[in-house]
Amino acid sequence: MKVNEKTRLVGKNVILVPYTATHVQKYHEWMKSPELQHFTASEPLTLEQEYAMQKSWFEDEDKCTFIILDKSRYDKTHSEIDAMIGDTNLFFNNSDERGTAEAEIMIADEKSREKRMGWEAMILMLRYGFEKLKVNKYQVKISMDNEKSLRMFSKLKFHEVERSSVFQEITFTKDCEEDWIKWLVSETADAIRDENYE
Repeated sequence: MKVNEKTRLVGKNVILVPYTATHVQKYHEWMKSPELQHFTASEPLTLEQEYAMQKSWFEDEDKCTFIILDKSRYDKTHSEIDAMIGDTNLFFNNSDERGTAEAEIMIADEKSREKRMGWEAMILMLRYGFEKLKVNKYQVKISMDNEKSLRMFSKLKFHEVERSSVFQEITFTKDCEEDWIKWLVSETADAIRDENYE
């Protein structure tokens, strides 16, 4: 999605930056992990396919992707590649419900897990989706054995709406109600949205 190509979201512990070709090599290495393939329902791709995927995500108006950086690591190294820890996405996959987006989050860097970085990154993305992309309802699909994500989205006040024994996943949704939006904003009160990021 080109709308976020110059957008950087800066939180307390994470920075979200647009997914560009410079990030692909490290992303490709992450996605060789069977664990990440399982939890993201992804198939392994060649490096060339990964570059093509990044390009399509950038050009497709139905997908918004940010790479998650560890802010403290970035402040020390000034290298996005060194600071990369995961990604977060929004997919607009139902043309009849343009205001509905499917949200995803992945913390690929094992050392960055259990530090609430995924929590902060997801809240930043949910707020961005509401404010900039006019999302009015979110959906997530989570593997039944992904306990961390199940707990996180429950704490984010998402509600279970469907279970699929075939795909072994649970679907949750959350309407963007006024009180919930106020909570998202309060949780990210110090966040900065830089739309002139190069």
